[in-house]
Amino acid sequence: MIVDLHNHTTLCNHAEGSIEEYIEQAITNKTKYYGFSDHAPMKFDPKYRMDFSDMEKYEHNVLNAKEKYKDKIEILLGYEVDYLDGYMDERVLNSDVDYLIGSVHFIDKWGFDNPEFIGKYEEKDIDEIWQKYFDSIEDMAKSKLFDIVGHLDLIKVFKFLPNKPILEIAKKALLAIKEADMVIELNASGFRKPIAEAYPSLELLKYAYELNIPITFASDAHSPEQVGFSSQKLVEMAKSVGYKECAVFKNRKRQLIEF
Repeated sequence: MIVDLHNHTTLCNHAEGSIEEYIEQAITNKTKYYGFSDHAPMKFDPKYRMDFSDMEKYEHNVLNAKEKYKDKIEILLGYEVDYLDGYMDERVLNSDVDYLIGSVHFIDKWGFDNPEFIGKYEEKDIDEIWQKYFDSIEDMAKSKLFDIVGHLDLIKVFKFLPNKPILEIAKKALLAIKEADMVIELNASGFRKPIAEAYPSLELLKYAYELNIPITFASDAHSPEQVGFSSQKLVEMAKSVGYKECAVFKNRKRQLIEF
């Protein structure tokens, strides 16, 4: 895939490999636009994100790499920001970046995609938590703080699926994404999880296409060998629905390119 905008660095405390190793793999993959969007700091769940004191280092390292590799690939700078009411920070939201990815990793402060807390699914009503998740996605879109929706249906990660039709649960969130003029990423990390499929599902992607919601692509790599993993599946999936263009961002401004 020629665009790959969601990737991490060791500063998030749960990734490995150097920035250069990620970029070299992207070059091997013939990627033209490669973005780092590491987990932004916030005063919650510090174990799985960079500290505020690391922001300058992170941005400096990515921009240095951008200059170093400018003749081989275009490097873009972003953050993946957790949408969690009361914890988002202006230092991140107003940072000088190319794009911001908005993601939901918490339902009532429960890290539902973290294997450490998988046991809590037994205590929950599955339809209720799916609805709460997509209500948060809807609220995130309505905030209009972000450019890209991260892994739209992450709630399916452990293959605990709802009884209600998924599109029925997710429809209002997708309409809010359309209204906010956001982009949805096709994220390959789901292929590495129990659900064993991309985020979003084909069903949700088809509805996004009906709504004319733009897409982009993402490895969501936490190690260099994950860069480009299952990328051809993502491209084929997008084309099967009807997509021919994907989004890239520079200074928070979107442009669409053919893929």
